[in-house]
Amino acid sequence: MERLQAAIEKARAQRNLSADQFIRPQGASAAVGRGPDMDEDWQALTPLTLNEKRLRQGRISPPQGGRDSAPFDLLRTRMLQQCKQNNWTRVAVVSPHAGCGKSTTTANLAFSLARQSELRSIVLDFDLRRTGLSRLLGHKAPMGIGEVLGEQAGFEDVGLRHGPNLAFGLSGETRVSTPSEMLQSNRTVSVLSRLETRYSPDLMLFDMPPLMSTDDNFGFLQNVDCALILVAAEETTMAQIDVAERQVAELTNVMGVVLNKCRYSSGAFGHAYDLY
Repeated sequence: MERLQAAIEKARAQRNLSADQFIRPQGASAAVGRGPDMDEDWQALTPLTLNEKRLRQGRISPPQGGRDSAPFDLLRTRMLQQCKQNNWTRVAVVSPHAGCGKSTTTANLAFSLARQSELRSIVLDFDLRRTGLSRLLGHKAPMGIGEVLGEQAGFEDVGLRHGPNLAFGLSGETRVSTPSEMLQSNRTVSVLSRLETRYSPDLMLFDMPPLMSTDDNFGFLQNVDCALILVAAEETTMAQIDVAERQVAELTNVMGVVLNKCRYSSGAFGHAYDLY
C-alpha cells in the first residue's frame, strides 16, 4: 500500500501540475453546511423503497449505519472536509475501467451522506450506458435521469427521496441512445443549473462511466468541481492509475485516489478504503 502511494506521488511530481491548470465550473459556489428542512419540492419527491436483502447482495451497507459503514463514513468525512475547504459542491466518482466498485462506493457514500442530517445531497447516475445504481438499489422505472437531461421529464417526475436530505436521480429502463452527446450538451448544463436552483443541494454526487471505455467523461467532467478516482487492488495497474489521474486533472480537480478491494491492511489503516 505504501508503494502504491509513493508511486502515485512520484507520478504527480513528474507531471508537475500547477493549481492554475485546474478548470473550475461556473456557477458552483454554494458552500456545504445548509440545513435539510423539508420544503415542498423535496417533500414532493417519491420516497425510495429499499430492499434490505437486495442491498446486502450488492454490498451496500445498512442505510442506518453500523460497523460495515465505517470505511464509507471515513471517506465521506474526508471528502466533505475537502469540499468545505475548497468550496466544492459537485463531486464526480470515476474509475479507470469497469469492475472497480465505483457504483457500489457511490451508493454507500450516498447513505453515509444522508446520516449527516444538516446536509442535503443529490446523487445522480450519469453512467447512462448501464443501470448500475438502479440495479444495486433494486429500482425499476420507465423513465430516469436520461429523460430529465433530455428535458422529456422533470426531476420531480423521476427523483427519489431517502429521508429528508438525500435524493437520487437513477437511470430508467429506456436506454439513452447518445449518452456522450447528451452529457456534453449545453442542455445538460442548463438542467443541472435549474436543479441546483430549485432543490439547493449542499452536495451533488455524480456516478460516472469508466474513463477508458468511452468519451462520456471527457465531455462532462469540466462541469464538476472535482473527481474521486476509484481503483481496484490487484486489478488496476499503475499505468492505468497514472493515465486516469492525468485525464481527470486536465478537466477538473483530482480530489484523491481510493484503493478498493484491498484484502490486506498495513496496520496504519483499519479499513479497506484509503484516500490519498
